Amino acid sequence: MTMTFEHLKNALADVVAIPVTPFTAEGELDCEAHRALLRRLIDGGVRTLTPNGNTGEFYALTPEERSLVTELTIDAAGGNATVLVGVGHDLPTAVAAARHARTCGAQMLMVHQPVHPYVSEGGWVDYHRAIAEAVPELGVVPYIRNAQLSGVRLAELGDLCPNVVGVKYAVPDAARFAGFARDAGLDRFAWVAGLAEPYAPSYFASGATGFTSGLVNVCPSLSLEMLSALRAGDYAAAMKVWERIRRFEELRAADGSADNVTVVKEALASLGLCRRDIRPPSRELPESRRAEVAAIAAGWQA
Repeated sequence: MTMTFEHLKNALADVVAIPVTPFTAEGELDCEAHRALLRRLIDGGVRTLTPNGNTGEFYALTPEERSLVTELTIDAAGGNATVLVGVGHDLPTAVAAARHARTCGAQMLMVHQPVHPYVSEGGWVDYHRAIAEAVPELGVVPYIRNAQLSGVRLAELGDLCPNVVGVKYAVPDAARFAGFARDAGLDRFAWVAGLAEPYAPSYFASGATGFTSGLVNVCPSLSLEMLSALRAGDYAAAMKVWERIRRFEELRAADGSADNVTVVKEALASLGLCRRDIRPPSRELPESRRAEVAAIAAGWQA
């Protein structure tokens, strides 16, 4: 693996922010609010951004909107943050998005877990290999949500594609993660805890060096505080942060994570940073639950 790819692995050993995608009252992308939110993340110390992630409502955006989100994020990063662009859907669409990201100056791609109802392990390797080989200059990070996928298959992909530099692992099972990482090659890849702050301490104990975050949109300092504690091996301090964010993340996870993005946007709306608008199949938070989210967000800013 080249030094360039090692540098990208280092960028993944961090808080990997998944920015929201704000909308206007007319339902269009709110580019001005989006730029402001990205600047807030970067000014807050965030150094790795994932446009077109699930917290950015990837599956509710049109291809043209996903391209615009990519461009806005790379422009806002301005060399001050590494950009990890989310790509997915059918293979030609994913490859086209990967090439667009390369043209715009992205450094890495996060490949969404294929949503096809019939995914074979060999087909999973083929899908990711085709994307990785289309942009050999970019680092590639598979987003793994499939508990049935074996670490051996990831090792196979890594052998075929040296630019597969890291893994966003989002199976809610710390023991499975520990085995998967070791079967795939603990030192071969950068391991990102893909279920954010609630799972970060347990995944770090098993070899993760970074974690994703949607909460970071609301309070970057909290996410960075947890990262600092985990890097120092101070799990007691990390769990103190965990306790502060617990209720917020429980609200996001309720009802099968139906309000995962909704709660983040509600918190941002309560702070006057963007509208709460969200696209189907998600919905805005009911009036009865908005005050609790606003109180949590306000408490973090104090």
